[in-house]
Amino acid sequence: MSRRPGPTRRFPGTGGGLFHSKSQTPPLLSILLGLLGTIVVIGYVFKGSGGSADHKTFSKIQSDFSCAHDVQASIPILKKTYGDSMHRVLHVGPDTCAIVSRLREEKDTEAWGVEPYDVEESDVACRSLVRKGLVRVADIKFPLPYRAKSFSLIIVSDSVDYLSPKYLNKTLPDLARVSAQNLVIFTGKPSNSKAKPTQASRFGRPAKMRSASWWARFFVQTSLEENEKAAKKFEQAAAKSSYKPKCQIFHLNSYH
Repeated sequence: MSRRPGPTRRFPGTGGGLFHSKSQTPPLLSILLGLLGTIVVIGYVFKGSGGSADHKTFSKIQSDFSCAHDVQASIPILKKTYGDSMHRVLHVGPDTCAIVSRLREEKDTEAWGVEPYDVEESDVACRSLVRKGLVRVADIKFPLPYRAKSFSLIIVSDSVDYLSPKYLNKTLPDLARVSAQNLVIFTGKPSNSKAKPTQASRFGRPAKMRSASWWARFFVQTSLEENEKAAKKFEQAAAKSSYKPKCQIFHLNSYH
């Protein structure tokens, strides 16, 4: 013997849809669903407002040796250190979409990026930056597609850790060539862990963590002078902000 369907209730504003009274959601479940919906909405609003969650969606390197987080965290300190030199900034390295987006939030700052690796797996926002020409995909072992002294400040992170001395001898001088004033390099420390096998295959070679003394000798060999004044100013601003970078940070003058 078939059972008759339970009574139905019609709710206003639902386009005439029907809701069976016997299938109403229990009160406790309704509360839980409501809380979940609130969290989702807050997360969506936060993401759209340009908060840090928006930048994390770009992240491509998730290991403890990545300097991308250090770069983003240091932007206010770099602003205090370089002031007017932050008008035209070029970032070179993985996660450049996130860093360029963060830099462009700063007042009076224009920013571009060079992504040394593939961006096919990146999100929509990153691909949009590439389409607009704000981020370029380029092999940094070869000359960058920019004229000399195009940028007042160049920030490099992670990418030089994957280059052999043979290519570093070409890449760093070329980075100094397109810099009108200053060059800041973020590199991993020797104590940092090596690249994971999957990352090593993606980037072509494992990351090579070099000591501060190694870099100092290399800068001398390539006629790059360390900017001691900027380095001291950066350290003072970092101390006031309780900023402790996990990566090594080198401040260099561009070629005159």
